[in-house]
Amino acid sequence: MAAGWLLEAQKATGDGGMGSYHLVNKWSASYPETTGYIIPTLVDLGEKYDRADAMEAAVRAADFLLDIQKESGGWQGGRIGENKPEIIFNTGQVIRGMMAAYEHAGDEKYLDAAVRAGDWLCKIQDPEGFWKTHALMNEARVYDTYVDAPLLQLADITGDKKYRDAAVSNLDWVTDQKMRPNGWFADCDNTVKRNDRPILHTIAYTMDGLIESSRWLMEDKYLYAALPGATVLCDFFLEQGFLHGRYDHNWKGREYFLCTGGAQMAIIWLKLFRLKREERFRVAAGRMIDLLIFIQRRFRDEKPETLGAIPGSFPLWGRYEPFAFPNWATKFFCDALMLEEELRQ
Repeated sequence: MAAGWLLEAQKATGDGGMGSYHLVNKWSASYPETTGYIIPTLVDLGEKYDRADAMEAAVRAADFLLDIQKESGGWQGGRIGENKPEIIFNTGQVIRGMMAAYEHAGDEKYLDAAVRAGDWLCKIQDPEGFWKTHALMNEARVYDTYVDAPLLQLADITGDKKYRDAAVSNLDWVTDQKMRPNGWFADCDNTVKRNDRPILHTIAYTMDGLIESSRWLMEDKYLYAALPGATVLCDFFLEQGFLHGRYDHNWKGREYFLCTGGAQMAIIWLKLFRLKREERFRVAAGRMIDLLIFIQRRFRDEKPETLGAIPGSFPLWGRYEPFAFPNWATKFFCDALMLEEELRQ
């Protein structure tokens, strides 16, 4: 059902990309960033469940992204039609899509696009390891660990060490300068005003990027940087049955639950269970997935625009993507379901 909604989101735009559905403004234009990292989800769906439609959608999305790649090698921020410049984070997520399309289809054009993007990321990285030029708000942020992971994948495929060096430089900046002893990360929000209490969504990006990077590098330092905060949130969830939308440096929560962040945390806990075999991670992930299944739009009279979708917030009127169904929420929900099934098997 969730996979069907992702295909519906692509169908609605008509250009191969994927938008989101808003109860007031209806379907948005395609969002290159999230279209990029939905491609690996579609490929996984196609391979695991023999879904030719998902595979075709993945290739269509990758070709759409090829057509809009900037001359620099990067990809724009925002949605199609907003004429925004290249953004670091968004470009990293499209690299994920290019890598998945290349590994599925074997066409060098996808790898070439990823290389151009990787070269651009390396070129504009600050010597201290962060990205500020072409970052959202022109501010260095720790959630770019979620850019490091696809750079490391690119290094693995191409054998070019510069991508690995760029990723490690950023990872070390995050872990050595921005991590607090309790596992909270400074400069983690995608705003300036609320940077002292980042959203669960970007907290999860940061942790997942560290865990993925640890796997590519076979370096436990980055795994153990993600572990304290993920454990705190795991224990909170098991005790309280919910997570807040934002957390300050003392892990004091506020605002309504972010469904996207919840799905991401389920993925993180499942990855940690696979690595650490701590039962609490498996239990928390299972309960989070059950909560999201409860929230998922599955009513008998549900319209195609929302059938199978996950909202941005719960309740629906929460501050994050209010009255909307962002495509990335359903993407991470699909990923969590597939990973849980894989671990059960």
